[in-house]
Amino acid sequence: MSRRYATQLAHNEQISQVFLASDKNLRPNRNGNFYLQLGLADRSGSIDARLWNASEKDYKNFENGDYVMVDGSTQLFQGNMQLIVNSLRRARPDEVDEGDFMVKQPAEIDKLATRLAEMLRSLQTPELRNLAECFLMDEEFMGKFTRAPAGMKNHHAYKGGLLEHVVSVMELSLLIAPRYAGLDGDKLLVGAFLHDASKIDELCYEREIGYTDEGQMLGHMVMAMSLVDKKILEAERLSGDPFPKSLATEIKHIIISHHGRHEYGSAKLPMTLEAEALHHIDNLDAKMASYSTLLSDCPNSDSNWTQYFANIGRKLYKGASEE
Repeated sequence: MSRRYATQLAHNEQISQVFLASDKNLRPNRNGNFYLQLGLADRSGSIDARLWNASEKDYKNFENGDYVMVDGSTQLFQGNMQLIVNSLRRARPDEVDEGDFMVKQPAEIDKLATRLAEMLRSLQTPELRNLAECFLMDEEFMGKFTRAPAGMKNHHAYKGGLLEHVVSVMELSLLIAPRYAGLDGDKLLVGAFLHDASKIDELCYEREIGYTDEGQMLGHMVMAMSLVDKKILEAERLSGDPFPKSLATEIKHIIISHHGRHEYGSAKLPMTLEAEALHHIDNLDAKMASYSTLLSDCPNSDSNWTQYFANIGRKLYKGASEE
């Protein structure tokens, strides 16, 4: 039988297939009996799962980030699809098809990486082009940059998601920069490239996606300051010329202010045209990706509307269905 992906599952389906396990928790119910709560994912997204009457042995039977073979049935509960597990175990290697868990295929990653390099090498400001080249020549950095997710859950939360998000933000930057007098397109483009660059070390993503200790304590915007300083020193050694201090400060400001508001994690509010522009471009791309996922994952297949999403305070309209 062909695979049923997580976002395709409908109410009352019998399931026997492999998923990627995450966020496992052993919890007591009202009667004091334990149940296992976890997330089950594939390349389409994830579904919440429950194993009732679970034991410590069930909890220790696998680790977050393991592929697990799951037998169970789906259930629509309070507008969300969940999977009631009858049994699960670590999957055997011969049961796992890696392609079922890769959101971005290798050919797509290569195409995005090529486009990233094309845009950076089109920079007209010599200092910024030299700085960008130092990142492109760094095989370790680029290896992480092309594998990393852009986040934990909200948008582009899959391997290769960071590259996809950054390329999209850069493409939008190229479109927007010529529209506004005084907006420096090169500064904006480099800011777009670097705004989330330190997520390569803020997050861990070899198995399940999570935060590193450094990422949890510092965050990617703070971590980016030392990353940029390091690459500026490399650019100065390669070119033999000093990197303008004011230009370095502006690039760092674009990065550290791109969330736009203090309550969203920005240490500073945007104070330049490029910083303000990047904040809105980044937010637009993140919101479009997030909302598109909410629409595609919606289990209400017979309705023009999604369920209510508490995190955004609304339903989303899917469009009128054909009669």
